[in-house]
This record gives sequence, structure tokens and C-alpha cells, in this order.
Amino acid sequence: VQLQASGGGLVQPGGSLRLSCAASGSIFSINTMGWYRQAPGKQRELVATITSGGSTNYADSVKGRFTISRDDAKNTVYLQMNSLKPEDTAVYYCNAYLRPFGSVYALYWGQGTQVTVSS
Repeated sequence: VQLQASGGGLVQPGGSLRLSCAASGSIFSINTMGWYRQAPGKQRELVATITSGGSTNYADSVKGRFTISRDDAKNTVYLQMNSLKPEDTAVYYCNAYLRPFGSVYALYWGQGTQVTVSS
């Protein structure tokens, strides 16, 4: 099982980016999926999560600006980021609590994608 994140890049303050994270491999079921970020010199922090039922949770710092969604047919989670600020600069990581065929639920992480907000 692998999680592949994409969509990061350099954007000006006030701009938008859309991150994607696709889970691949022998997957039986995916429960919660989420996005975390880690800025230089800081601990990794929660950005947003979405359950299999569609319930979402956001960090206060991104509420009203970021939207998490998922496409279960594609085993993919998205993060639409609008009104980006320099303090959103970080490496963004996706994760998924999923069950591979013949195994048990476990937490899997993607490799991270860099988001830089700068003029």
C-alpha cells in the first residue's frame, strides 16, 4: 500500500492550490483520511481530516480557507487551499487509516509535498 501526494508548489499570498493524495495497492477499506503539515523547526500538525462518512475536522488556522474532500472510487483525498498565507508554508503530508486485504487497519502516510507561499 502506498500513498502518493501531489499538487504542491510556489504560490503568492492570497492564491490557491489543490493537493491530491492517492492510495494504491491491495486495499480493502479506507476509514479516515487526512492532511497534516510540518513547517521548518515546528512539529507536525493537523490540517484537516475526513471520515468515511464525510464528516470533516479542521485546524482553527485553516477554517474557512481550506476544504478537504475525498473520492472513494479513486481512493483519493483532496485539500483545496484558498486565500493562502505565508504561514501556510510547510511540507504537507497525507495519511489514511485503512485496511489492506488480508490484514488489519493501520495508519499509512504519504511522502509529503512542499507548499511555499511567498511573493
